[in-house]
Amino acid sequence: MRKWGIVISAFYALFVVGLLVPMAVLLVGPSEWGGFSHALGGVYEDSFTWFPIAIVLGGQALLLFLSVDTSQKRLKPRAHILLSCTVGGILTALLTFAVVFSLGVGIRGDKFGGSFFDERSHIVGFWALLWLLWGIAFYLYLRNASAVVTRIISWLLKGSILELLVAVPCHVIVRRRHDCSAPAVTSFGIVTGIAIMLLSFGPSVLLLYKKRLDAYAARSSA
Repeated sequence: MRKWGIVISAFYALFVVGLLVPMAVLLVGPSEWGGFSHALGGVYEDSFTWFPIAIVLGGQALLLFLSVDTSQKRLKPRAHILLSCTVGGILTALLTFAVVFSLGVGIRGDKFGGSFFDERSHIVGFWALLWLLWGIAFYLYLRNASAVVTRIISWLLKGSILELLVAVPCHVIVRRRHDCSAPAVTSFGIVTGIAIMLLSFGPSVLLLYKKRLDAYAARSSA
């Protein structure tokens, strides 16, 4: 099962870096090949671009390889619940961040945020605050639960769908208004929603596979 986890993680990394990042650049605007390739190169060269990429890739790997029991035996998990809540909180904060920004630029356009969101340190600080709040919420809700990873994945899948329902209409609105910077925000929201939605499928498949193996082992012992 661990080998399949490595394969899924590698494929997911290739999909995020090779397809979703170019998709975000394409959604922003440049239709000519020269402009698109130049914009894409600039995005890859920007160190801040790799920040959310590292978050989703790291979250995918941690959720796949967390050794948390999901059976009915209520065994003590080998990974502490705080690790699961930290991963769930960071990914949910990313979705919440994308929703807030998409709604903001959808309503106010390029004027949203003013000088506060011009500084990257302010953006990271706002996102970190969301991470803390979601991490605490997950811990309080899941501290007495058994299938921690399963529930977190379910919420991430539902949250990514909800986030896309917000980001896509906002993107249509800002493109029709011919805003300057707003399409970059909504394209980030769309790509983030797709990335976390696909992230949820990897752990879900392996968890279902584990449950089936546990069921076979229980039958053979009986």
